Amino acid sequence: MLIVVLLAAGLLGLLALNTALNEGSFELSRLQKQTTVATDEQQSLQHEIDKSSAPDALARRAAELGMVPAGGMAFLDVPNGGKVVGTPGPAQDSPPVKRSTAEPWPTKAQPGAGPSPAAPQPGGAPSPAAPPPTPAASAGDSVIQLNPVSPAAGTKPGGGAGR
Repeated sequence: MLIVVLLAAGLLGLLALNTALNEGSFELSRLQKQTTVATDEQQSLQHEIDKSSAPDALARRAAELGMVPAGGMAFLDVPNGGKVVGTPGPAQDSPPVKRSTAEPWPTKAQPGAGPSPAAPQPGGAPSPAAPPPTPAASAGDSVIQLNPVSPAAGTKPGGGAGR
């Protein structure tokens, strides 16, 4: 009788151990599938970021926002005594530039209650008055007029261009 009880207990123990191992393998399989899905999603998002960060995509997005390529650039060669290399120049474009329909910084202001032209900016300087819009746009298009700034007006006292 004792041997039969021991054999039955051993068989029940083996059955419980086998069941626990099978549950673990099912859990492992489920987690591996979940990891594969998360890895695929991460790679897809990384690919999307890489596509959006490519120089041509950045240039296209900048053009959509109404930005223009920079003019001539100058560099300060510090190791060679601070020599200026290159000739600085303002950005050139043929105005008017179509305004993008996408707002880069959406505002929460009420319609018609825009800020006053002399409202102080975060840096403490008052903002310049905005030029009146030009009525040269066709129906449905909005345009903005770019006013080129003279090189002397855009420089800081230290000699560098203000940015």
